[in-house]
Amino acid sequence: MLRAILWISILLSPFSRLLAQQYIPVDEGSSVQFRIVNHLVFTTTVNGYLKGLKGTIRFNPEEPKAALFDVSVAVNTISTGINMRDKDLKKEKYFNAEQYPVIHLRSNSVTATDKKGVYHLSAALTIRGITKNISFPFTATPVNGGYLFKGTFQIKRLDFNVGTDNAIEDQLTVMLEVTARKQ
Repeated sequence: MLRAILWISILLSPFSRLLAQQYIPVDEGSSVQFRIVNHLVFTTTVNGYLKGLKGTIRFNPEEPKAALFDVSVAVNTISTGINMRDKDLKKEKYFNAEQYPVIHLRSNSVTATDKKGVYHLSAALTIRGITKNISFPFTATPVNGGYLFKGTFQIKRLDFNVGTDNAIEDQLTVMLEVTARKQ
């Protein structure tokens, strides 16, 4: 009996190590920002951010293929520094926060790159009920018993039916700095 328990523990130890690497994303120390060009009266760059991070992250730098990112941000937290614009962005024409309260990202795969601490994420991004596949490199830096994940990617807002106004560029840049702590 003791021998059987020993063999089971030896066989399961790599899996338990992977399962133990579970984290939750937190707003404190995190930043989900976006940048888009606006051509209304004159050309300006609009910067904004979202809060309300929720979800689950499984990550072990030794086993990136076993990683999972299943995270969301609350659309109702959108902030560009101008209240009137923020209210407009939450309305049906843009993000429709009432019907689609979160922006969701779920990983399809994570792979290591040839650079230490740099990985590549392929994921499904859902905005306004529309899901598109995206991919981008990211870094994973250990911090306080968790990780700081940083990455940048670009999307086209019209792919997700966000606004129809041609005065705003279709392409926008999303910059992520997500702090994840042990669950």
